[in-house]
Amino acid sequence: MRLDSLARSDSRRALRLDVRLTPEDLTRGLRADARLGLGMRPRELPPKWFYDERGSRLFDAITRLPEYYPTRREREILLAHAEEMVRMSGATTLVELGSGTSEKTRVLLSALRDAGRLESFVPFDVSESTLRTAAAAIAGEYPGIRVHAVVGDFERHLAHLPKGGPRLIAFLGGTVGNLKPDARARFLQRLARQMGANDALLLGTDLVKDIPRLEAAYNDRQGVTAEFNLNMLAVLNRELGGNFDLARFEHVARYDARQGWIEMLLRSRVAQHVELSGLSMQVDFTEGELLRTEVSAKFRPEQVRAELAAAGLVRVGFWTDRWGDFGLSLAVPATT
Repeated sequence: MRLDSLARSDSRRALRLDVRLTPEDLTRGLRADARLGLGMRPRELPPKWFYDERGSRLFDAITRLPEYYPTRREREILLAHAEEMVRMSGATTLVELGSGTSEKTRVLLSALRDAGRLESFVPFDVSESTLRTAAAAIAGEYPGIRVHAVVGDFERHLAHLPKGGPRLIAFLGGTVGNLKPDARARFLQRLARQMGANDALLLGTDLVKDIPRLEAAYNDRQGVTAEFNLNMLAVLNRELGGNFDLARFEHVARYDARQGWIEMLLRSRVAQHVELSGLSMQVDFTEGELLRTEVSAKFRPEQVRAELAAAGLVRVGFWTDRWGDFGLSLAVPATT
């Protein structure tokens, strides 16, 4: 672990960065995931490998597309109810998992500040460079706040979240839906074990709706989501010496009603042979063969409550937008 002091402009403002996930860790993880996922049938890779610099820019563009509703709906909920969420949580510290640039989180930070309760902010993300930039920006916008950024993977490093609080732990954007049911249950259980008696969780979930709208959000007319999906192959080419021809794959996104999730896939347009020199690995795709790159579960409110309860958390608040597209759940540890 590496600990850095990012900046100290005065005695009231401290910025700190804990690095629990290094570039070398990320490379090892990519190698392991590619070897496993490309070597099995059906083939599958985790969505975390979308987010190199270009992938992050493309996803930011996706959130602004007319078809992609989740970001707008979640922000609408936060703007309408952040004051209530903050009051119910009793928090003085905001923790954000998968914080990125912390754009939406500023609504919660401002609500805490306006309530006279804002003491510290803990952004948690895999990208060190993004965290450095975001942490400095937040410290500048909220004088007197303590910022303790943590570079880590939320599936591996939850135990390294700094204690103190009471804390409001925000996991926004519907990212929890990228975990399959078993992995999601394990994640929620681990998170619950890390929460103190006075902590609260604010969980964002995309809700079930008509299938055409669900599928349109992942098949935008401008083709930005297709570029984002294909960019994973560009990551494999650059990082693992792959020779994927992106023109020989096409983007597919469809709703699986049985599983209750959207799945994003790459379909091989032709039978083809691919090599990854960095892994000394060869992969043969048949014409029409699919490589799954993401699942995004869609939830019913009662399902979210049940999954939280199974992890030892009690939902004490639930808010949605005026269309019922997206939900935010506030949960606290169950008392024994």
